[in-house]
Amino acid sequence: MGKALGTIERIWRYPIKSTGGELLSEAAVDARGVAGDRLYAVRDAEGKFGSGKSTRRFRRMPGLLRLRSRYPAGVVSEVPELLGPDGVPVPDPTDYVRRYLDRNDVEVAREGTVSHFDQLPLSLLTTATLDWVRAAVSGVPVDERRFRPNLLVRTPPGTPPFVEDEWFGGTARIGGTLRIRIERSSERCVMTNEAQQDLPHSPLILRAVAQAHAMRLDALATVIHSGRVRLGDTVELI
Repeated sequence: MGKALGTIERIWRYPIKSTGGELLSEAAVDARGVAGDRLYAVRDAEGKFGSGKSTRRFRRMPGLLRLRSRYPAGVVSEVPELLGPDGVPVPDPTDYVRRYLDRNDVEVAREGTVSHFDQLPLSLLTTATLDWVRAAVSGVPVDERRFRPNLLVRTPPGTPPFVEDEWFGGTARIGGTLRIRIERSSERCVMTNEAQQDLPHSPLILRAVAQAHAMRLDALATVIHSGRVRLGDTVELI
């Protein structure tokens, strides 16, 4: 037997990169991560993907987090729906984002040869770390959406914040057959401060993470053996 780390409290998928995602009760996970996660992105004429930051691969497009995306009836084979700030699906995602961003050179496009992921395919965050953030920026609404994990892991009472660091280099089993290797953490950017749906903009969040933990927060993983993840599954270090 391995060491129990916690249980799966929430499962998130973000069909269109840099938009708000959808909560799932279970999901298939393979080498690419949660099935359908960030499979689409807002792409500009230079091939850069809409994000909260500008880099060699990404173009900052403020406001995308106020939108959400989901797969109709949870079927990944279908093109995802884009929901406006009012939560209503829009008829044409590309036409909508062009008007929303006031840019005619963007489109909602499926992933091709260039990955949509910033880093690794699967991200985990513990409730212990999330609770620390809430305490550090009291008065600012904070939940896991600020950090866009795929899996929120409920850890036992008394678990220290940033416990994810202790898992690096280890292999974890989730549920029955899913096996992941926990590699490292994410370096956080201004996206954690951005407004989204009912969460207001606040610079205090990134500042707190920078001062306490060198801008790093969560655990990134690669998938060793595909499987399914379900709410309530045990996460066990093996």
